[in-house]
Amino acid sequence: MKHLALLRGINVSGHKMIKMDALKKALEAIGFTNVSTYIQSGNVFLDSEEKSAAKVGFLIKQEIFKTFGHDVPIIMITKEDLQACLDRNDFLNEPDIDLKKLYVSFISSELPENMITQLNLNYIKPDKIQLDGKRIYLKYDISPAKTRLDNKWIEKNMNVISTTRNWNTVNKLLELFTE
Repeated sequence: MKHLALLRGINVSGHKMIKMDALKKALEAIGFTNVSTYIQSGNVFLDSEEKSAAKVGFLIKQEIFKTFGHDVPIIMITKEDLQACLDRNDFLNEPDIDLKKLYVSFISSELPENMITQLNLNYIKPDKIQLDGKRIYLKYDISPAKTRLDNKWIEKNMNVISTTRNWNTVNKLLELFTE
């Protein structure tokens, strides 16, 4: 069965450095097959006889700690999660939307529907968010480099683990999942 693991916080600003070739070898050594990575930010496809995505994520996390010494949160993503990004992101319906300002945060647990009313969204304005189960669609006014709406804010205010990918990466991951 094909799985996609998104690793949180590796190879960012010189922290938790993991070379993708070394990661691939480590995961193959514990029995995963067809291991491939996409860019250096920790997008890992692999095949496993294990059907439980949670168990696969745990095994990856365990091996990364054992091999590289980094405690790295892992978010497991399905092809359906990626397709939902295309189908349910309301920001895509806005006229003249700048796709370079769209991102998706994949989170560790589903948020209650009333979560949006509990958040202080004035803090993140003029940036905008849309909650969708275990996904948060982000629309930055300027850029992710000039925002308060980052993984730290999401994790603190929503009590989840979050890892974010830009719109181009989300589309490329969906394309790779279907290959």
